[in-house]
Amino acid sequence: MSALNWVTLGVLGLLGAGLYGLLITRNLIKVVIALQILVKGALLALVAAGQASGQINLGQSLAVTVIVADTVVAVVGLALAVQVKRLVGTLDVKALSNLRG
Repeated sequence: MSALNWVTLGVLGLLGAGLYGLLITRNLIKVVIALQILVKGALLALVAAGQASGQINLGQSLAVTVIVADTVVAVVGLALAVQVKRLVGTLDVKALSNLRG
């Protein structure tokens, strides 16, 4: 197998694990972690696409941009989870659906 095949397998594995985590878990912190896994798979795909097209610099610069945006999303998501835990007392998404106005 070539290196590109291994990277594609890694991308599919990360995307599958992240999607599985989003579908299975109900804990808000675990949802943020599953989203992080999905984004890491997308980052790997960006760099691999840059390598395959011969524009590795473009792929890497896009990956750095996504890392910065992803970090901001993760910090905001975890801050919201902490506030939900403090105010409601649970991180279960199913229990939070009862909070409709």
